[in-house]
Amino acid sequence: MGPDRHISWVGDWWETLLPDEGCVRHWGMAVTLRSLQTAVPPTVLIQEQVRDVFAAQPGLTRLAQRIVATSFNVSGIDTRHTVIDELTLDATGSDPQFFDPSEQRLLIPSTRVRNELYIVEATKLFVEAGRKALEACPGVTAADVTHVVTVSCTGFYAPGPDYMLVRELGLSPATQRYHLGFMGCYASMPALRTAKQFVEADPNAVVLVVSAELCSLHLRTSNDPDTIVASSLFSDGAAAGIVSARPLALGERGLNLDLFETVITPVGEGDMAWKIGDEGFEMVLSTYVPHIIDEHIEGALAPLFARDAALSAVLGAVGETAALEADLDLALGLDLAVDRDATESTRPARPGRTVTADATSADTETGAGASVATLQAPLEVLPAPVSTAIAHWAIHPGGRSILDKTEAKLGLSEAQLVPSRETLRKHGNMSSATILFVMKEILEAPATADGERVCAMAFGPGLTVESGLMTVAVGIG
Repeated sequence: MGPDRHISWVGDWWETLLPDEGCVRHWGMAVTLRSLQTAVPPTVLIQEQVRDVFAAQPGLTRLAQRIVATSFNVSGIDTRHTVIDELTLDATGSDPQFFDPSEQRLLIPSTRVRNELYIVEATKLFVEAGRKALEACPGVTAADVTHVVTVSCTGFYAPGPDYMLVRELGLSPATQRYHLGFMGCYASMPALRTAKQFVEADPNAVVLVVSAELCSLHLRTSNDPDTIVASSLFSDGAAAGIVSARPLALGERGLNLDLFETVITPVGEGDMAWKIGDEGFEMVLSTYVPHIIDEHIEGALAPLFARDAALSAVLGAVGETAALEADLDLALGLDLAVDRDATESTRPARPGRTVTADATSADTETGAGASVATLQAPLEVLPAPVSTAIAHWAIHPGGRSILDKTEAKLGLSEAQLVPSRETLRKHGNMSSATILFVMKEILEAPATADGERVCAMAFGPGLTVESGLMTVAVGIG
């Protein structure tokens, strides 16, 4: 942080010390995600062309060819980006490793070959996205960054991307570095939660969060339906943002990070998985995943909404007794069955949930931490008007069917899913980076207004559901 500004806690207040104005006090501390920026590799894949290439691969059964056609045609994707320039139909080269354009044949490089390309190309995207985030953030320079959090599940190397960001962006060598690896599509959510916790622990902290994924490195031809579906969806991209407690500049837009929640559904461990094989990383993405999300999405959101007093009051989802039980549960780390039927006698009875939390990371009033819940059975339907109480929905576009199920189950409008659908249409599924692209779409929409709520949600192996509540903030200078 520069010498002209200092932030410190005083009881429940926080103070900003400015050279010309003296000490300015504020009630509570807003931790804000700002300067969201994205980066994609230059090679563009046209979905119809990729479909035809995959459908023409030798060894495919007739059934697999039909699955290829269907998966690509209903994906909701027009274009994707890849670091593999060989995948373009007009590519030339004497020693192709991933795609032979002369034979229109997908090759089978080893995991080592794929990872070597990851080391080169992922570093470029990490640095590009991180640099863009810093350059676009008013009043923040490389010298201000105290922490770096990187996210990726599509490759490995050490020193890793966290180190490369410090070196290439000229950050302090004392910058604290953290890497969230191999978690899957939901990993940017815990990255933001971690950044929020750093800032709450030290209001002077400035955290650079960067996610970069090169999913296309692991695409392959196969008769396996899960592999075919994955090949129709995944792509490459990176996104970065700054998390801090500094006030936004005049007119600058950001997202105040209010609350986060983690839920593990009772089924789905084998339906979404990510493993390392001899010929690349192997994705398991069952066609049953949308059904699991459809069945459990309301129960996954219920504990998140229960922790927000204003939202709970609007929704009428949680009574005072249940909220107190949840507070005690989180504070003491106990496993309690939360039964809200006593406060909702007009609604049908439903099973409770078991909540477990690390007592050192839970703070239900300030949202400093997050609880981890395992749903023993689906909770009841969230009450209306969830779609009107929360203006914006950043849903990870894991696929078109996931967005369709989410829209129908939560009663969302078509307009509320536009950011997710547009991200999917233009970029495909970029794993953990995708949710940040969606948030950027929301922030940049002309109709997005100060004070509006945002619910973000991402899914990954487990089946794990990471969610967060945020508030749109516009700087007043």
